[in-house]
Amino acid sequence: MTEDEYRTHMSLWAILAAPLIAGNDLSQMTPYTVEILTNREVIAVDQDPLGRQGVRIAQEGPFEVWMKPLADGSKIVGLFNRQGQQTARMAVEFSQIGLHGEVGVRDLWLKKDLGTFKDTFSAYVPAHGVVLVRIHSQ
Repeated sequence: MTEDEYRTHMSLWAILAAPLIAGNDLSQMTPYTVEILTNREVIAVDQDPLGRQGVRIAQEGPFEVWMKPLADGSKIVGLFNRQGQQTARMAVEFSQIGLHGEVGVRDLWLKKDLGTFKDTFSAYVPAHGVVLVRIHSQ
């Protein structure tokens, strides 16, 4: 698998609140693999105390949007590009996830606040990749 595919795999596990079990040789992990498996923000999504699994809220061809509610009222959104060849611009409308007005958005893989957005958030998602964000009311 590619690095984008590994990130996609871990993101879906976290959204689905799946058990996080590493089946690889820990002594042979690359720094990138360690980064994926130890990202505290993504692990927190998986282990959120609300205990709810995420659901797919939109699909158009190879593009899927998943959402998971968290105990603190924020929402995790995964923009998944299952297309095999090219990066695609994807979006989520905040009304789809029960939020309105201005919201804050944080990229969980980049570990970076992206700012305040109104009505919608969009991002370029690599082929077989994901953009995983936490969206919260201001």
